[in-house]
Amino acid sequence: GDFALEHTIAVARGNNLVRWLTALPPNKLDARSYRESIAALAKQHGLQMRWLDENELRRLGANAFLAVAAGNADRTAGIAHLEYRPKSAARATPPDVALVGKGILFDTGGTNLKAHRSMLEMHIDMSGSAVALASLIALAELRAPVTADAWLAITENRIGPTAYRPQDVVTAANGVTIQVIHTDAEGRMALADTLALAGRTKPRLMIDYATLTGACVYALTERMSGVFTNSPALEVKLLAAGRASGERVWSFPFDEDYDSDIESKVADVLQCNVEGKGDHILAARFLSRFVPKGMAWAHVDLAAVMRSGGLAHVNTDLTGFGVRYTLELLLKQGVLESM
Repeated sequence: GDFALEHTIAVARGNNLVRWLTALPPNKLDARSYRESIAALAKQHGLQMRWLDENELRRLGANAFLAVAAGNADRTAGIAHLEYRPKSAARATPPDVALVGKGILFDTGGTNLKAHRSMLEMHIDMSGSAVALASLIALAELRAPVTADAWLAITENRIGPTAYRPQDVVTAANGVTIQVIHTDAEGRMALADTLALAGRTKPRLMIDYATLTGACVYALTERMSGVFTNSPALEVKLLAAGRASGERVWSFPFDEDYDSDIESKVADVLQCNVEGKGDHILAARFLSRFVPKGMAWAHVDLAAVMRSGGLAHVNTDLTGFGVRYTLELLLKQGVLESM
C-alpha cells in the first residue's frame, strides 16, 4: 500500500503542537507569549504574519472582540492573521480556505463568573486557535497545493471593573449590532469579528474551530465534536472526513427558524438565549451573521478537545482533536475541488 508517511508525520506533529499549546498554564501562555510563539512558528515555516492589536481592531470596528478584551489587565489582546502560499501561488489571489480559531487564553466567565469546577480547566479555551494554527503549519510542511490563511482571536475573558456586562450593545466589524446577554458566551463575540474580518479576504471556504458550548458536550459527550454548515454539499464531506480520519463529528441542525430564539428588541441579534437550551445550535446561527452571504462556511464546536483517559489512539486527556480532521477534509476529501 502507499502509506503516506509525510502526511502522517505532519498530522502527528500538528496534533502534538495543539496538545502542547492547550496544556500550557495560563500564566505561561498569555497573549504576549502566544504572539511571540506564533511569530516564531510563522518564521520557521515561511508563513506571513500580521498582528491586529487593539488599536487596529478599534479602527476596524471590531467591538465584539474588544468587549471581551476590555476586562484584561493589559492591552496585549489581538487577532493574528497568518498566510500560507505554495510556491506556485500568485501572492494576491484570495485564499482557498480561511481557518479561524477561538483563542481565549483563560475564561473566568467574566462578569457572569463561572463556578469553581466550570472554571478549573479554562486554560484550554484557546484550543480552537491552536487547531487553526497547527493545521496551517501542517499544510506548509506538506507544501500542500492549497492557499490558506489562519485567523486567531487571542484574548482572555476576565472579571474586573472594566469587563463587559450583560445588556451592553456592541457593533461588530460588519455593522451587526449585538445585545449582550451572558458574558460567558464570549467565544462567539470574539469569533464574530474574526469571521467578519477573515470574510473580507474572500476565501472560497471558511472553517472555524472553537471550544464554544457546554451544550455540544452534553449532546455528544467528548467522543465527537459538533459541526454546522451553511452548505448541504459541504455537510456530506464534513461527516466523511470525520469517519475517515477517526476524529468523528456529528452534524446538527442549521435551520433558519432557530433565529427567532435570538431575536433582540434593541439590536440586530441576541448574543445568546437566556434559556441555554440548544445553545450549540443558536451559537452557530449567531456566528452565521458574521459570514459574508454566499460564502461556504463550517463551524466546528470542539466538544472532543478534552476527554478523561484520552480519545482513540491519543492517550492524554487533551486530545488535540482537529488537525487530522482538517487535513483529511482539505487534502483527501477534495472539499475545495467541489466548492
